[in-house]
Amino acid sequence: MKFLLRILLPAVLLSAGSLAQAAATAAASAPPTAETRVFPTTPHARPDGRRWRLGYYDGGNYSEYPRTLRAVVDGLQKLGWLTLPPIPADLDSHQMWHFIATNAKSNTLQFVDDAWWQAGNFDAAQRPVMRAAIEQRIKDKHDIDLIIAMGTWAGQDMAALGAPVPTVVGSTSDPVGSGIIKSDQDSGMDNLFARVQPDRYQRQVQLFHQIVPFKTLGLVYEDSPEGRTYAAVSAVEQVAKEDHFKIVSCNAPATNIDAAQATLNAVDCYRRLSTQVDAMYVTAQRGLTPDAVTQVADILRQAQVPSFAMLGSDQVRAGLLMSLAQASYSYVGLFYAETIARIFNGAKPRQLSQIWVDPAKIAINLATARAIGFDPPVDILLAADEVYQ
Repeated sequence: MKFLLRILLPAVLLSAGSLAQAAATAAASAPPTAETRVFPTTPHARPDGRRWRLGYYDGGNYSEYPRTLRAVVDGLQKLGWLTLPPIPADLDSHQMWHFIATNAKSNTLQFVDDAWWQAGNFDAAQRPVMRAAIEQRIKDKHDIDLIIAMGTWAGQDMAALGAPVPTVVGSTSDPVGSGIIKSDQDSGMDNLFARVQPDRYQRQVQLFHQIVPFKTLGLVYEDSPEGRTYAAVSAVEQVAKEDHFKIVSCNAPATNIDAAQATLNAVDCYRRLSTQVDAMYVTAQRGLTPDAVTQVADILRQAQVPSFAMLGSDQVRAGLLMSLAQASYSYVGLFYAETIARIFNGAKPRQLSQIWVDPAKIAINLATARAIGFDPPVDILLAADEVYQ
């Protein structure tokens, strides 16, 4: 039991204590425009009686975006803002937005069908075009009350525009490091909000290193500012310096190319690194589709390399060794939905707390553990919340 206490309590206490600490910090360093108020989440129409109108922007087709959008809409349904038939499976963000716009029933919300923008499919050349289109639409028609900006590119672009309407940024690894917001406590713009998870990736890598004391850690990412942000490279480098292990990286280009090539690049990198490292931190990357995760898990099992999934237990279920089990998307979606509801009830996005701390719960795949010859301590098994056989 001493092993369990030594390994797990630091992460658990940090996770449990961060919420209170973050709340105190946020109160102490709140932006000067913030008011001490509680904003309701109950459905409320515009002052002129019309429905609030939502738009959407993302950088390209990435599985996390429609999954997060689905969770946000589910959260808004729970709060009573709309009713919607079950959203079909396997829709991309454009198809999903059209389905919601066409089928949602609400006296307070309207998902504007043609207020959907995407920067090609992660085509950097399209970003200025999309920024101009969004800016022109807002200026000319005044028919968008809030934009859901999904992903780092979309968040950066809306921040570059000065967030001309309330903007809620979702599904981004590090909104501070990528320059979307000013800090964890202050977005820096009245109309801007982005969910932040302080020290999440440091905690993941620290826990992994304590359980599997590797000397070299593999890291696959696109070597660009955005790619390094998605992979939390600065967080991993911080832990590597503190815990004295070496990072071996592989550049897997993922933007300005088609999705199939991005996947080939990612899988090839994992294959190459599997013979060079003691362990692998599997990060967020456009090319790492759900099918590709299964491929990567097979590669790492054959090479007997322990792996840790940045994105949580779904990837452990697919064959990676372990992760900190991510809170259910329903909770994340409700967090975003409550944020949107409070904005429509009078809050400025900047006034709302951006801090989200997910629970420190371990997920482990025992079939993978057996395949790579890793015998997890009994204490780890007892502490695991999700065990896949």
